[in-house]
Amino acid sequence: MSDAILEKILQLAAPHTEAAEVYFVSSQDTPIEFENNRLKSLQTKAVQGVALRVIRNGRLGFASSTDLTRLEDLVDAAVQTAEIGSPVEFEFASNFHSWDGSVNFAEPQTVHATPPTTEELVKVGEHLIQRVHQYNSEILVDVSFHLVSRTIRIATDRDVYAERTSKTTSAGLSGNLVRGEDFLQASSSDVARDGQPDYERILERLLQKYRRAEQTATIQSGSFPVLFMPRAAAITLGSLFSSVLSGQSVMQKASPLADKVGQQLFDDRLTLFEDPAIGVSACSFDDEGTPTSRKAYIEHGTVMGFYWDRRWAARAKQSTTGNGFRGGLSRPNPSTVNFCIAPGSTATDALIAGMKEGVIVDQVLGAGQSNQLAGEFSVNLDLGYKVENGEIVGRLKNTMVAGSIFEAFQHLVDFGDQPEWIGGRAYVPSLMFEALGVASRQSA
Repeated sequence: MSDAILEKILQLAAPHTEAAEVYFVSSQDTPIEFENNRLKSLQTKAVQGVALRVIRNGRLGFASSTDLTRLEDLVDAAVQTAEIGSPVEFEFASNFHSWDGSVNFAEPQTVHATPPTTEELVKVGEHLIQRVHQYNSEILVDVSFHLVSRTIRIATDRDVYAERTSKTTSAGLSGNLVRGEDFLQASSSDVARDGQPDYERILERLLQKYRRAEQTATIQSGSFPVLFMPRAAAITLGSLFSSVLSGQSVMQKASPLADKVGQQLFDDRLTLFEDPAIGVSACSFDDEGTPTSRKAYIEHGTVMGFYWDRRWAARAKQSTTGNGFRGGLSRPNPSTVNFCIAPGSTATDALIAGMKEGVIVDQVLGAGQSNQLAGEFSVNLDLGYKVENGEIVGRLKNTMVAGSIFEAFQHLVDFGDQPEWIGGRAYVPSLMFEALGVASRQSA
């Protein structure tokens, strides 16, 4: 396999550098958006460009461009930045070839074999709005779809050429219900690769949220059982774990797990791992040309290790774990592909039924706040419910949930038995803790 543009860049860089790495990305995104019940926009955006890293006199240079007609200027810019670049402690990838334009999924594909057309999605959007209005015509409905095609290519002067392609379709459904000063927003989403999202599941989840929120409830501040639904768990706890398990956080002394490898710090039911071979984000190599692999970061409560890109691994005298990924044409940084939490043995409905008085966290505002060094988190509920005697009695407002991952997982009730994909990059179940701090501000 080869690519003329990448080969030319490497040839141009060779006389001026000790090593070079070229990263190419081409993407096309067709967003289809309905806002407040009406079609708002339908357009296609296409972007392509290259990013070049070079090593010259032991220092790192970097440049990127979306103009593929001026490759000499790209190389000159990268060489010039190397003059003031940081000393290089790592090597670019070598001796690797890969083509995974067609990923073999571990799970069966039961959806359509090809992505939908824009015309089909417009009809789906209109149908979803109609179905929501059958439940409540006062809800202002937003629907968004994204048809994304993406190609990544990477090459180095050390015999690396790797290429991957993907076609994904994402669908998001949300509703705004305004009654006086009360504002209720609920949302649901799904994403599929080489197929279509499950539109009926998106719809049913949204309607379930509105049904559960039809009544309002109150709760006193204190310590209560708390159930995190999968999306809230991924955003609140998954994000915190992703941060403290990053090799970069370890080297910057921002991770409380830095010196805890081999120690059991959590309930032995907690297994947290990464599996790049499954789901819509499946890939066989990272954005540095390093093979990816399945790996456990926490296994049965014991800290097993961290994830690294080439730069931070070299600083720590570790080996890269194939976790160097980029946002657009940026430099690589440590990042995970599919962040997974092993499920438990209890259905979510059964977890709810076992609560005498407690809180369900369904949607959170933003990513919340966390003190990484202490493993602490706190989130404001965007959408949450009160449970009494095993029944959801209504929506909670002006409520916050807080705790520490170390204390919380010492009081784990169980994980739900059905993981869900969140945004195509996290696969987590619901999870329930016996006691977390709940702060409630009662309306006047």
